[in-house]
Amino acid sequence: MNASLHILQQYWKYPAFRGEQENIITTVLQQKDVLALLPTGGGKSVCFQVPTMLMNGLCLVISPLIALMKDQVENLEKKNIEATALYSGMSFNEVKNTLQNAAEGKYKFLYLSPERLETELFKIFLHELPICLIAVDEAHCISQWGYDFRPPYLRIVQLRKELPHVPIIALTASATTLVQKDIIDKLQLQQPSVFLQSFEKPNLSFSVFKVDSKINKTIEVLNNVKGSAIVYCKNRNETQKIAQLLQQKNIVAAFYHAGLTQEQRSKIQTNWIQNKSRVIVCTNAFGMGIDKPDVRTVVHYSTTDCLENYYQESGRAGRDSKKAYAVLLYNTTDEIELKNLPAIKFPKIDEIKNVYQSIANYLQIPIGSGEGIYYDFNLLEFCNNFKLDVFLVINALRFLEKEGHLAFNQNIFIPSKIMFSTDKNILNNIENSHPALDKVMKTLLRTYEGIYEYKVSVNEKLIAKYAQLPYEKVYNDLAALNKLGIIEYTPQKETPQLYFILNRASAHELNIDYNTYVERKNLYKQRVEKMIDYLHLPNECRSKFLAAYFGDNHVKDCGICDNCLRNKKRILSETEFKNIEQLIYRNIHQQVITAADLIQQLKPIKKEKIIETISFLQKENKIKIDATGAIQKV
Repeated sequence: MNASLHILQQYWKYPAFRGEQENIITTVLQQKDVLALLPTGGGKSVCFQVPTMLMNGLCLVISPLIALMKDQVENLEKKNIEATALYSGMSFNEVKNTLQNAAEGKYKFLYLSPERLETELFKIFLHELPICLIAVDEAHCISQWGYDFRPPYLRIVQLRKELPHVPIIALTASATTLVQKDIIDKLQLQQPSVFLQSFEKPNLSFSVFKVDSKINKTIEVLNNVKGSAIVYCKNRNETQKIAQLLQQKNIVAAFYHAGLTQEQRSKIQTNWIQNKSRVIVCTNAFGMGIDKPDVRTVVHYSTTDCLENYYQESGRAGRDSKKAYAVLLYNTTDEIELKNLPAIKFPKIDEIKNVYQSIANYLQIPIGSGEGIYYDFNLLEFCNNFKLDVFLVINALRFLEKEGHLAFNQNIFIPSKIMFSTDKNILNNIENSHPALDKVMKTLLRTYEGIYEYKVSVNEKLIAKYAQLPYEKVYNDLAALNKLGIIEYTPQKETPQLYFILNRASAHELNIDYNTYVERKNLYKQRVEKMIDYLHLPNECRSKFLAAYFGDNHVKDCGICDNCLRNKKRILSETEFKNIEQLIYRNIHQQVITAADLIQQLKPIKKEKIIETISFLQKENKIKIDATGAIQKV
């Protein structure tokens, strides 16, 4: 047994590697750069975690999502593998202690966001860290031509300059050929080995339905396919409404979106993972990093704007390799909205500058200030105050993010922090003058080391548990201690935040690259058009179409998508179709003829075969039927 397989079996309890995993791991162990494209559920994390266990040192894992980092760290710790993460909300001292422990070799994995690489503290510790491998997760985020470009990813390349001999593995589930080349270029990968695992999903049946009633079709699908399911919706209100409608049909469903508190989201997610809820109705805020293998159905209640998102979200079904279903529902309104998206997602530059100026006025940020500061940002209040369309503002913010001016985070969670700000000798007097606050005060001192030296992250519920007090009293007591000047208390934040990456500029002089703007818009338009092509795919296998979009041209017809099943049921062979097509053309060329007359003329050919041929030629716009019923060639 080779060493890699031994590690996989010892820690992950898997009997064997899947797909390209073993080849990727072997290449990483040879100290070579790697670009790995593994579809959703393809086991990307194993590709850098297993080789790290065989190397001396620390794997630096760069990931864009806090939830994803926490989830992976937790999974590694369950395997008795030392891992940690740096994320927003940690105090200076907490970050410093974590980096110090990492420098001393106490961890095998250190997860952090690309923004963290730019901090002075990280730069101080960088060359002290025993880094043996750099793993860049969600690597498509580095490409401005991709669907999820994040400017901070561009700064990862600095690691290559600082650590030229440390190999890099870049991983993604969805990148077109153009984006793959951009990843290699932007990360400066040195003669990388590129592994493209097949995008074939032989157990996943893709179907598309144009329907009048989406809810009726969703209920029909969920009644026909038992087991765990996800229903993706386009907005928060829709998630709640649909969950309630499903509940009325005795389908156990819960809704999930970024507007819920972290505690609510965590509880809903846990209930669904444990099958206490059968269906989770959610926005695309849900799913990243969720490893639930037994999802039988993913329903898209509305279309996504690109195949990258659709493929990733639908791929959350059937990870256990058993039969599963990916169902996409749409109507005429969805099609119209899709076609209008490029103009909406890319507002005019004057509109973007107006939103930027309005934000500066709303937050009262003078020109030349604001860099590195988080601001509470109530999106709806802002839009109402300045009479701006909410979708215009959201898309302007996204564009300003991509240009590197600011960052808008709707899902931020900054934990509560406390530091004692009074002299220890004074505390005895406080105990006598405010005895009701004594229990909370002593619990803080016993529970949190270093609370006198720096602000530490605290958990009010944990304090309440240790102090054996109601949560509300703990919260009120902390507020009272803060008011008395005994502690500095900053309650947790879950409100949306605007972070200024650069100092606020004059809107008139705001730097926007027009050529890049036009190119991005055109590429986005192409992605939308591909999504529309997928909706109207006439006979081609959907699995094959999706794989080809990502550059995998070796996938065969799946045999289980709606188109493949329809092709199996066709009553016409290809030879019969061509024969009838020629007879139709000959007859309509010689005379004015209706479909009914044509059926009579072409006897003894079966009526159903003639009707199917006429229907297909009509859909392909090769013939048309006028008001009198006569068939004409287009």
